[in-house]
Amino acid sequence: MPYVRSGFQFMARTTITNGVGSRVLLPETIRGLGGKRAFLVTDPGLVRAGLLDKILELFDLVPTPVTIAGVFDRVEQDAKAHIINEAARAYRECAADSLIALGGGSVLDTVKGIKWMVSRGLTDIRPSLIGNVLEMWPDAQPIFIPHVALPTTAGTGAEASPIAVVFHDDLGVKVNLINPFINADIAILDPELTVGLPPSITAFTGFDALTHAIEGFFSPQANPFTDAYAIQSARMIFENLPKAVANGQDLTARANMLMASTMAIISFSFALNAIPVHNMAHAFGAKFGIPHGLANAVLLPNVMAAMPAFYRPRVREFMAAVGFDAPADPDAALEALIQRIRDLREQVGLPATFADYQLDKRQLGKMVDLVHADPSGVVYRLPDAIIQRVTREVAS
Repeated sequence: MPYVRSGFQFMARTTITNGVGSRVLLPETIRGLGGKRAFLVTDPGLVRAGLLDKILELFDLVPTPVTIAGVFDRVEQDAKAHIINEAARAYRECAADSLIALGGGSVLDTVKGIKWMVSRGLTDIRPSLIGNVLEMWPDAQPIFIPHVALPTTAGTGAEASPIAVVFHDDLGVKVNLINPFINADIAILDPELTVGLPPSITAFTGFDALTHAIEGFFSPQANPFTDAYAIQSARMIFENLPKAVANGQDLTARANMLMASTMAIISFSFALNAIPVHNMAHAFGAKFGIPHGLANAVLLPNVMAAMPAFYRPRVREFMAAVGFDAPADPDAALEALIQRIRDLREQVGLPATFADYQLDKRQLGKMVDLVHADPSGVVYRLPDAIIQRVTREVAS
């Protein structure tokens, strides 16, 4: 099938170190990148789970010139701007020269925010994030701060994406910071760091990855490179997410989900254009505090059903590539794919609506404005009727 866009740039620069136990390579990885005083960022949950200790002990087991200059463990859900400011200040105060991100999407994006701030000498990130920040090569140049990411969830893929989604505290919206050099230099995908993830979080972070793959494939700016990543990641998610949810100790499933998550975000990031599911998920998440992956899981099939013209042209191609039987009629094929997604969501125990959140109906009446205000919808403006329809379907 010919692509809408014949000219594109593809710049997947993060090196992937993959494998069970690969975290042991962290000190040498930092040293190889030129770092000597590493600043480690994580969240309180991972501290309680003992994962921080597992990483810190690596620097004591084998003599190395690399030391941990400081630890910041106060990252909260969503990469909040004021916390990024605090972490950047702590990075400077301990005279660190390199960054380690240990965590899920919020931690990974927080570290990207720190890296961007430090490279520009900023003390407050908020004035620079009034709207989306889009910096592309050659205007954007390499940032020479050694940066290693160890994802503990298989969902956001933020370890490899050139995008940091930051919650702007003052504006109450999620803003996209896009720069091809803010992602990690090296991502260490160690499935042992994900085995303690509860089934529900495993499920909805996995759906975040699936949403990345689908929105990457159906993007108006999709290309053969992004298709390859989207298709392979979707295949692996459909096959491995139920296994990872059913048995969190299944290292094969965990490893496959980590790889799929990384591939999915690469597809999404480099085909970034119309992302209607993420547009709505960001608005619901910012307003009601719904975890991003869960918001995507609930919204994905409903948005697809509400926008058949958007998905119809390539739906049979997607289904065939992923390995599903596709009806000859595109509308029937889209219905079949949506049902596959609903079935997967039910299989992994995720809800079909946000009923558990008891959303304020008065606030729901503002969803059209909230979705339009979200910077993710700048390129592709969702029609009011679609926002209203999907909101009705998922709110009760």
